[in-house]
Amino acid sequence: MAERKNVITFKGNPATLSGEGVKIGQTAPDCTLVATDLSEKKLADYRGKTVILSVVPSLDTGVCDKQTRKFNEEAAALGDGVVILTVSRDLPFAQKRWCGAAGVDRVVTLSDFRDGSFGKAFGLVIGGCPLAGVLARAVYVIDEGGVIRYEQIVPEITQEPDYAKALDAAKAEVG
Repeated sequence: MAERKNVITFKGNPATLSGEGVKIGQTAPDCTLVATDLSEKKLADYRGKTVILSVVPSLDTGVCDKQTRKFNEEAAALGDGVVILTVSRDLPFAQKRWCGAAGVDRVVTLSDFRDGSFGKAFGLVIGGCPLAGVLARAVYVIDEGGVIRYEQIVPEITQEPDYAKALDAAKAEVG
């Protein structure tokens, strides 16, 4: 598997990403993820809607918590044509517990714990640092046909993404 360097850092120290990654304009890889009820979900299940795909290392960390809460707050203003998915390698039980404790009810959390197919396909599996094995912080906007229209891999894992750009990209897709 390809290894990408000089894409992200963790507390200023270089980390690597495994996989080729995706490109704007390509169809999003149709990975299988696990919902909090342990059912399997594919990205294709959300076709017909614009998807904001928020990827975090772990919901139980401060920045991931902020990122997921922020997208949850913004969800209502986006309308029914947009769905927000938060993907991490946290176990579905932990995701469900976190959402309940945080009052997050508009974001769908999905786990890549089972086979890591999402992280591999999107090229987001971190290596070479203490966070090895978790997913890098990233945001994608996928149009209703499943095509990637926006990507931000956050260069420093400990920082938040550019919410405004991601939200603007989603709004542009729904008109």
